[in-house]
Amino acid sequence: MSELTPDLDLYRIQMKNVTEVTMFILVGFTDDFEVQVSLFWLFLAIYLFTVVGNLGLVALVIGDSQLHNPMYCFLSILSFLDACYSSAVTPKMLVNFLSDNRAISFLGCAAQMFLFVTFGTTECFLLAAMAYDRYVAIYNPLLYSAIMSTRVYLPLIIASYFGGILHASLHTGATFSLSFCASNEIRHVFCDIPPLLAISCSDTHTNQLLLFYFVGSIEIVTILIVLVSYGFILVAILKIHSVEGRQKAFSTCGSHLTGVSIYHGTILFMYVRPSSSYTFDHDMIVSIFYTIVIPMLNPIIYSLRNRDVKDAMKRAFGKNGCINKVYFSH
Repeated sequence: MSELTPDLDLYRIQMKNVTEVTMFILVGFTDDFEVQVSLFWLFLAIYLFTVVGNLGLVALVIGDSQLHNPMYCFLSILSFLDACYSSAVTPKMLVNFLSDNRAISFLGCAAQMFLFVTFGTTECFLLAAMAYDRYVAIYNPLLYSAIMSTRVYLPLIIASYFGGILHASLHTGATFSLSFCASNEIRHVFCDIPPLLAISCSDTHTNQLLLFYFVGSIEIVTILIVLVSYGFILVAILKIHSVEGRQKAFSTCGSHLTGVSIYHGTILFMYVRPSSSYTFDHDMIVSIFYTIVIPMLNPIIYSLRNRDVKDAMKRAFGKNGCINKVYFSH
């Protein structure tokens, strides 16, 4: 027994050194440098478009007095969220494409997870609040200003952020209280929850349940609010006699419904399923889609199909500007 003691002590020392992880390695897509350079330019273009498009929409809403109503207040908050959502992930990913050192500190990884879960969850709640706002605007247009007053829509926005912070705190705390001894290599481009659980040597059953039930509950509640709101909206639209009135109502809601469908579809696919069905190569692509591509699409979805935003852009850039000739000629 005495001969085995040194080996056992060495094993314990090694395990202690491994479990005290101070940094992780984000493995990413590929080690092919040419592919990495191509991906760098692709995602840099997407990121710049996302930031300029979303923050430009925020500036447009703030600067144009005709857009100072609850609908566009929600839209500006959504655009700000999308810019922050993408910024929590993309800059580090871009650096890793051109660097041999893909390390991220333990606290940096925790901060990244906390931020993108906060912004992602807040967006879920905000999209539900926007569906309610559209219901009030179409079902009770004469009482819209009275019902959706500052005392109503500001608490909805604050509650959305509060819910996002609570949800992020839960998962970040639960994930980073685990031990990581199998590996410190995360098979992903950012610190997402499933790939971190996969490299933990702790029992992650509770974490899997938290992920499934909390994300599932948030999805069910927010999607139910959207569906009920749009059910009433559909009834209200069918009561509109003029074709022009129906088209205007559909165009107002169509962009929001498109954004909701794309966003919730990817969230459900990514998180609300058994852990045994995770395949990291596919999940990495899905994660990239909802954290980077969707924030780029939202300014397009909400501006190209919205007459008020188009008119505001005309006023902002001038009727004789080249942007006006190209963008508003249709």
